[in-house]
Formats: sequence, structure tokens, C-alpha cells
Amino acid sequence: MILKDILTGLMRLPGLAGYEGRVRQAIAAHLRADGIDSRTDRIGNLITTFPGNPSAPSVMVFAHMDQLGFVVRKIEDDGSQRLTRVGGVPERALASQPVLVCVGEGRDVAGVIGNMSHHATPPEQRHRVITTPGLRVDTGHSSREAASAAGIAIGTPVVYLPSVMELAGDRIAGTSVDDRAGCAVLIDLIHALKDERNLPTIHAVFSVQEEFNLRGAVVAAQNLQPDIAIQIDLMLATDTPDMADRGEMRLGKGPGISMYSFHGRGTLNGVIPHPALVELFEGAAEALELNLQRSAQTGVLTDLSYVQSLGEGVASIDVGFPMRYSHSSLEVCAISDLVALRDLLARVLTDVGAGIELRR
Repeated sequence: MILKDILTGLMRLPGLAGYEGRVRQAIAAHLRADGIDSRTDRIGNLITTFPGNPSAPSVMVFAHMDQLGFVVRKIEDDGSQRLTRVGGVPERALASQPVLVCVGEGRDVAGVIGNMSHHATPPEQRHRVITTPGLRVDTGHSSREAASAAGIAIGTPVVYLPSVMELAGDRIAGTSVDDRAGCAVLIDLIHALKDERNLPTIHAVFSVQEEFNLRGAVVAAQNLQPDIAIQIDLMLATDTPDMADRGEMRLGKGPGISMYSFHGRGTLNGVIPHPALVELFEGAAEALELNLQRSAQTGVLTDLSYVQSLGEGVASIDVGFPMRYSHSSLEVCAISDLVALRDLLARVLTDVGAGIELRR
């Protein structure tokens, strides 16, 4: 199966942080089709290990399966549901969004986040953002009892209605590109490397709860104790007018590495990449004649931020693909960037040997 098909299949699956089961099952099925066994830990990470050269540093390559969204916090007497956010949901883009209330595979309930009729909206409210506590989901049910009978309860996960749109060229828009695109790259990378020899020990991890509190990958890394950690995630594309002053990351111009990330909003954490890994990625890109973009952003945080500080310290780097409109219901990426990222990672992992110096 080609990378684009893997991605679009994963984008169509709901998988709120903490409720990644359907995504995990689909990824495990992709691996089984390649004859690859995987295992799941107690928190829900999906892990497969390829033993390699014991003299070389071990590598954990990971991407998160989960997406942001909501859980139901209250069911009103009229059958509508009130929500609370899970992850960094942009409230200014929520009213009138279609959603999926995930009561169970084959039983999910479609809904829409209500928006006051324009004809009835007073002038002073027409430009006001309604925050999550003021929103309600209309699933068509006319009573609390009807909604409950459909399986909707307090705590039920709610996500943007899964969708895929093909845009011009090789660009894809839709839900949960963050980080199903990273998962698709990792699946395809495993396929490309499964018969290779002379590799380091590689732990491929599809992690959970990144959008909630960066939790899953830390659990995996505590158990696996890698020497090197490579996270696959989005890179903020800066090629639209609203982002032009944030950097030089362009869609369709190749994969990227993060040279600096820092959250700076209550969570004082981020990643400055290990210089040996920067050199490794730059050398691999040059050998493959790939354009390698660079990112340096404040306001960005990944679970690599916590993985890097485990044990004696883990040599770490964030790599990824340019993506527009992060955390919205329609994110955009280019398939060519994903293919190039897979090729780059395959070359890097081939180049990791006993001679790499990880001391700063």
C-alpha cells in the first residue's frame, strides 16, 4: 500500500487522546500484513522492535496516534451535549463544525456544533468567539433520554468529523494530519527497512496521549531506554500570509528538522537538537540530494521534550513535514514531503553506526 493510501485511511479513523484503539488496530494490521509483530504497553503505545548491531546506539523513532478534540461534560434536557476540550483546540474555529460523537465502532453519532442563526444574532455578538463552555453539540436527539439511548454519556469522546480532501497537486487536506501523517511515514519506513541488515536496534513507537499531556512516548522511552530519539511530527508551514514572519518552512519543499522549540506558555520546555543528529540528517539529505528545511519556533511543544531528559539523557531531534492550519478541522500537507521524509529517515537509520559520537 502506498503512503498516500495509508495516510488517508488513518485520517478517516477517530482517535481522541486516550481513545486511540481504532487507530492502533489499523496500524497493527498494516504491520501484520508486512509480517511484523507488535506489542502494546499498559498506556496504549504500539511498539515494534528490530534488534540490530549491539555496538551501535539504539534508536527510538516515534509518532503519535492521537488527535485533539473534546469529551462530553453534560447532556442537556433537550438532548444536546456540552463539551470540554482535550488538547489545543482553536475555539475561534468551532461554531458550526461537524463532529463525530464516538460511542463505539459502528455506532458513532454524527453531530454539529450549534451556531446561532445569523438572522437572529444581535450586532454586538456577530464578531464574538464563543468559547467551549458556551457551545453545544446537536446530534438530532430531542431529549436527554434519546441521547443516552444512543450511547452518549458524560466522558464520551468527540472529534472533528473525519474527512479527507484532495487538493491541487499532491496536497491533502483533512482531519488529524497531525500526526497521522507521521504515523503513515513511520509505517512506510518500517516497510522499507524490514529486510535491511547492518542497522542499529530500532524501536518504532506509535505513541498515545501526545495532545493531552505528552504522556505516551515518555512511558515507552522509560521502558526501551534508547540512546537516540527521533520524533516525527508536523513542522509549522510559514508559506501563507498569516505565517510569513514565523520562518521559511514551505509546503512541497521537503522535510524539515527543528533547530529550536520552546513552549513558553506555562510549560517551560522544548528541544534544542543534539548536534550529532543535526549533522547526521544534513549529511543524509545531501547524499540523497533532498532539500532539508529548518524550523525554529516558540509556542511548539512535543513529547520529545520530556523523552530527552530520561536516564543519562537521550540524544534527540524533532523531524517532520510542513503542515498548514495546525489543530484546525482541515489541516494541509503535501504527499511529496512525506515521501522525502521517509527516504531521509531510512538513510539516517542506515548511517547510524558504532562510530557516532553522542557526547556533547
